Amino acid sequence: MSSPAPRVMVIGFDPYRVGGSWDPEPVAQGIEAGLAAFAEHGVAVTTCLFGLDGSDDIEAVVTEALRAHPFECVTIGGGLRHSDDHVELLGLVVDLVRRHAPSAAIAFNSGPATTYEAAARWIV
Repeated sequence: MSSPAPRVMVIGFDPYRVGGSWDPEPVAQGIEAGLAAFAEHGVAVTTCLFGLDGSDDIEAVVTEALRAHPFECVTIGGGLRHSDDHVELLGLVVDLVRRHAPSAAIAFNSGPATTYEAAARWIV
């Protein structure tokens, strides 16, 4: 009997709901490419993307997602880490992972296309 495939949660910004005058398409395409790598490797992945446009209660959205399944790894996207404007939000997300998925490894990608590689360091 083989062991079940690891389950990974990816948490980050919804590129279409961050605001500002920029083109979200390259980031959205990077996210899709990163998620496709999980399927190629037979790893179950769930996304938790939230907006910064005020339409989400971020704490509630992340908490609900983390409680949905047990996860072996939670990958936190670069948008949260690469901006000094989001330090408090990053702290909140890390704390939520610690509280609601305490046995999950926490991974950090360098960009949306490297999300599988970040998780693989912990689950493979």
